[in-house]
Amino acid sequence: MATGSAKARGRVHAQRAANSTAVSAAARAGFVARGVIYVLIGVLSLRIALSDGGGKQADRGGAIAEIAENPFGTVLLWLLGTALAGMALWRLSEAAFGQAGPDGKKASKRAMAAGRFVFYGFVSYSVLSYAAGDKGSGSGSGSSDKNSQDVTAKALDWPGGQWIVAVAGIAVAAAGVWIAVRAIRHKFHKHLKMFEMSEKTRKAIDFLGMFGGAARGIVFAVAGVFAVAAAVQHKPGKAKGMDDTLRSFTETPAGPWLLVLIAVGLAAFGVFSWANARWRKV
Repeated sequence: MATGSAKARGRVHAQRAANSTAVSAAARAGFVARGVIYVLIGVLSLRIALSDGGGKQADRGGAIAEIAENPFGTVLLWLLGTALAGMALWRLSEAAFGQAGPDGKKASKRAMAAGRFVFYGFVSYSVLSYAAGDKGSGSGSGSSDKNSQDVTAKALDWPGGQWIVAVAGIAVAAAGVWIAVRAIRHKFHKHLKMFEMSEKTRKAIDFLGMFGGAARGIVFAVAGVFAVAAAVQHKPGKAKGMDDTLRSFTETPAGPWLLVLIAVGLAAFGVFSWANARWRKV
């Protein structure tokens, strides 16, 4: 009985810690960091659309390299990586104890939170590794295109590799469509304290969330389609990371202007992330 009581008290203390001001602050810092990365990716994409991009990558690696080139860049990267670690910690607390809202304790919600914890944990590690001086492919500076092609090549060599890559590509494409549709339908409202906003602020955040989320979803969906093409044709080079996926928009009949639209959308998602830092229910 005493052991069971001690375990129950431990769970209560852990849940209180997960709902603490510190975890809330960590989550909000994480949204700020995510916003910085997406705004920079949007800016880099815009450069590619309007010129040659100066050899910069329009992906997380390019954003990190852009920060590193500025005065106090290393300090900023340490802050960015630490903030992303805060986001990972918050997602872990959601996986363990459930999200805010009436359906936050559903198994599907907690599983998604666990996946996001792994993702943000990896991103935080890669940024902090780069800040610590690791400029290799395992750090945040690695090319998303090369990484995608390397992973695809290895997977295609496995038994049933084509099927594995195809299923993964379909999953990424479906996730992109899901992200875009939810953004267009303003599903983000339930996660935000809309009642605390003025009418003008609500309209602005509605636009940023819809436009930014749709642009982000489209990028994911197109990257998934390229992965499926790589599987069907058994050509790892067909797989594209974020940088090559964004550059592919310039090859459409709309020319560079479609990439301009997507670039502005990604920057809008970055600003929307900053709005989440202020009004997200955590």
